[in-house]
Amino acid sequence: MNDKEILCEIDRCISMEADALQKLTELPNDDGVLQTVHAIKECKGKIVLSGCGTSAMAARKIAHSLNCVDRPALFLVPSDAVHGGLGVLAQEDLLILISKGGNTQELVRLIPACRKRGAVLISVSENPESILAREADIYLQIKVEREPCRFNMLATASTLAVISTFDAICIAMMQLRGYTREQFAVIHPGGAVGDRLLGKAGDVK
Repeated sequence: MNDKEILCEIDRCISMEADALQKLTELPNDDGVLQTVHAIKECKGKIVLSGCGTSAMAARKIAHSLNCVDRPALFLVPSDAVHGGLGVLAQEDLLILISKGGNTQELVRLIPACRKRGAVLISVSENPESILAREADIYLQIKVEREPCRFNMLATASTLAVISTFDAICIAMMQLRGYTREQFAVIHPGGAVGDRLLGKAGDVK
């Protein structure tokens, strides 16, 4: 593969991922999105997210974004969860499980405890016939036509789709709850963002 072919492959991948994100708006998924938004808004406890592999990376990012908009969230490692970590889950919490196929056994094992603890279960997957989708109180389908990799295996576009959807949910949450710049400044005083929020941007060199 020469340099021109490398650049063509990179362009192909980026174009496919951009197209996948654009097509998210065409999914017949308004009910799932709205239910998820309102559940997060009304949550009086914590928002606990879990996933495996690339879904875990997406879950970690989503947890951080939720914290940034003042919706307390954390990531729960599935293997730790079944060794006592599920003690973090309480009655007024939300449990968001993210799995592309929706049958990830490490996540399926968390469902009984979720039920017994009285938390609300939101499942995010491509497959409405999956275990997680069937068992969920709220099912949010996020689906892409294919991954950019030649095997249609490496979770790239699908991971971006999940992150993008929850980015949008977080931004909608800011508007829905009347989240102010002053509130943001309290929990994000550091870095360039903190400098801008606190009016110190002019002091940055």
